[in-house]
Amino acid sequence: MAYHWRYHDGAGREIPGPQIGFAEQTAAERWFEDQWPELAEAGVEQVTLVHNGADVYGPMSLSPED
Repeated sequence: MAYHWRYHDGAGREIPGPQIGFAEQTAAERWFEDQWPELAEAGVEQVTLVHNGADVYGPMSLSPED
């Protein structure tokens, strides 16, 4: 699992979410573009993209106001 998403609540605490691995960053980002409304509905408020254990970017808010 080279790339994956880590999910956070509004306080920045890690919470459970889909554990899907992606070979490329673009594939991870495309998946997120399609899934973020469902993630937000499930209580995810922030995400971080991770590559081989290191943060690529994030936490990134799912709130349209941020």
